[in-house]
Amino acid sequence: MDTGDTAYVLLSAAMVMLMIPGLAFFYSGMVRAKNVLATALQSFFALAIVSVLWVLIGFSLAFGNDVNGLIGGLNFAFFNGVGQEPNADFAATIPFLAFAVFQLFFAAITPALITGAFAERMKFWAFALFTSLWLLVVYAPLAHWVWAPGGWIRELGALDFAGGTVVHISAGVAALAAAIVIGKRSGLTAKVTTPHNLPFTMLGAGLLWFGWYGFNAGSALGANGLAASAVVTTTVAAGAAMLGWALVDWIRHRRVTTLGAVSGIVAGLVAITPAAGFVSPLSAIIIGLVAGVVCAYAVGLKLKLGYDDTLDVVGVHAVGGVVGALLIGLLAEKAVNPAGADGFFHGGGLALLGNQAVAVGAAVAFAFVASWILLKLIDMTIGLRVSPDDEAMGLDKVIHAEDGYVFAEQEATPVVAKAAKITKKPKKRK
Repeated sequence: MDTGDTAYVLLSAAMVMLMIPGLAFFYSGMVRAKNVLATALQSFFALAIVSVLWVLIGFSLAFGNDVNGLIGGLNFAFFNGVGQEPNADFAATIPFLAFAVFQLFFAAITPALITGAFAERMKFWAFALFTSLWLLVVYAPLAHWVWAPGGWIRELGALDFAGGTVVHISAGVAALAAAIVIGKRSGLTAKVTTPHNLPFTMLGAGLLWFGWYGFNAGSALGANGLAASAVVTTTVAAGAAMLGWALVDWIRHRRVTTLGAVSGIVAGLVAITPAAGFVSPLSAIIIGLVAGVVCAYAVGLKLKLGYDDTLDVVGVHAVGGVVGALLIGLLAEKAVNPAGADGFFHGGGLALLGNQAVAVGAAVAFAFVASWILLKLIDMTIGLRVSPDDEAMGLDKVIHAEDGYVFAEQEATPVVAKAAKITKKPKKRK
């Protein structure tokens, strides 16, 4: 066991955890003020749910003994056998617990990403139930397919360094299913889609960018040259994507928008995630630039296709994840990572691109169908959506009996007053 690698992976895990409050800021700044708390709380609550389920059964389903290449067994249930010694099947120089907790935060942020698609209109307990089921039914099997020994996508030879298929494509495709099943926001207009606090969103993007170094470079599972390479590729891809999205903004509107710039950063980070440990810095710039341009146009598809993806999870995460995963087939280099393969432009032929396409297709199909079924089942039982009146009032007041902003001393709203059991005292007569 190497103490330097251990410290590095634990620090990387903490950085990935920081992405969750970063996502809370990023998302909550883009919704209306009456939904800021409800939106932010979903990210934090996803972390709480996954933290418990990961120890009980989630980690074992993802990384337990292989069952026909499809799912892990129950040998690691309740973290049985997940201790302080290394496990050579996953990481030979760090405690198995360090690997498990690092993967825990990956599992936590993935369903949190989906919440951006149904923001402002889903019932809280429907969200909680969906997150719990989705972790076990969709995320865990995908993680096993891609990363666990014996997983069929891993055995196929497809590459995913830090979660392009497992995290971003699965979340983005699930977001599409959610947007379709739950329906559009009531009274959807340009005013409804205007972010209420862009500085929040910028702060969130900064926290996400910082945490992404733990996400991508931490996936080297050691303080080594591959980690350094992933830091560089992550940085330049994010920068190139921001420039690409800004260019599209300028071509279309003759101005660079704040929301577009920070969305470009995230698009680049998404696209480089599967490729961060397999490509050179120059290739990372290409990936980022392509992702920035493609995702900038992709977010407009929801208007043409008629689905309401509130915070553009589909256009950024699904599309960005597909871009990054496929470009590995063209740009990967064994000179960067001997455990990888050479892409088409480095003499590897089309084999790797074909494997990447199969992995992307499988992730898209499985995540969409499974998510759609889960959402339909929840809708038929406890219901997915709040009432039109509750949606109009805002989820902060209706569900949580709180206000995100209080600018002056004011009388409690009826909902808050009822929740706090506040009653007005009659005025004394003179």
